[in-house]
Amino acid sequence: MGIPEKIKAIEEEMARTQINKATERHLGVLKAKISRLKSEMEANAIKKAASGGGEGYTVKKDGDATVVLLGMPSVGKSTLLNHLTNSNSKVGAYDFTTLTVIPGMLKYRGARIQILDIPGIIRGASKGRGLGKRILSATRSADLIIVLLDVFNPGVKEVLLNEIRAIGLRPDETPPEIRVRRRGSGGIHVTDLVGMTRMSPEGIKDILREYKIHNGRVVVREDVTYDQLIDVMMKNRVYVSTLTVLNKIDMVDEEYLEDIKEKYNFDTVNISANNDINLEKLKETIFKRLDFIRLYMKPRGEPTDFKEPLIIKKGSTILDITDKIHRNLRDELRYTRIWGKSVKFGGQKVRRTHQPMDEDIITFFK
Repeated sequence: MGIPEKIKAIEEEMARTQINKATERHLGVLKAKISRLKSEMEANAIKKAASGGGEGYTVKKDGDATVVLLGMPSVGKSTLLNHLTNSNSKVGAYDFTTLTVIPGMLKYRGARIQILDIPGIIRGASKGRGLGKRILSATRSADLIIVLLDVFNPGVKEVLLNEIRAIGLRPDETPPEIRVRRRGSGGIHVTDLVGMTRMSPEGIKDILREYKIHNGRVVVREDVTYDQLIDVMMKNRVYVSTLTVLNKIDMVDEEYLEDIKEKYNFDTVNISANNDINLEKLKETIFKRLDFIRLYMKPRGEPTDFKEPLIIKKGSTILDITDKIHRNLRDELRYTRIWGKSVKFGGQKVRRTHQPMDEDIITFFK
């Protein structure tokens, strides 16, 4: 029996199994089997593609962050890309205008943000419909995913999120607080620090054995599900934020928009890409959601450069910043001085683990 047949058999068994507290452990093991088999199938497909060539949809990351436009065909992704970045993505009022990944660069408040326009997604894309799996692979590099919705069809948001979940992305989630460490002997020991209600120690052990772990220690710091434990075992999940944008609002009135807000339980940035409505608000929201901060460089003995700030992610350390400036700076760095909100006084000498704040002024001494 081949891998697809094994997966189908397990899916049929899951369909026959009633979902209740008594079957959660069994269903968790079946899901683990499917995830492991799908991983094997993906690995085989990658080897086959590498030997046979074929068109890809990967784009080299550029700028300070990468944002992917995710939406159904003809939702206005290409128009939005063009109006945000002055790019030249083909636009047309019919499905599948974009047939490859088109990059553009949004320059805003000193940041260079790469925007990727990917072909429209259809239901079943993650299973290969319309080259969907290859297209969706481009979303794995995103720092933020814009879920672009047509004002007349906002209900497809969950369809789009389900498609990226199926290829290993976890939109608007954080990695589960579970630690798994292999050992040479002694069996599997589970330490529960939260009082689990959705998993049992024996269920955890069953799933670990599916991944060929028979000796190890598991520390559970959060009450999570078997699905989340499987995510930890797979080690290839991507956790990414999303921003929901409602397009073509120039075609409806305020009452219609209020009805959408009441019906659907998610926040949106409402725009018209074609008429440049609220695009400045969208740019500002993207900037904030990417958690950027701006640093001003003050070379030793020279005035501060306030014209071109260095853009970094909030929470970056001095060492992270040196790596972004020059690969040799980390080794050559003697000490760093900072003026701004992150220090008690101007010109304070800081450790390499120090985290600057927005609009700090920084000097490196080599």
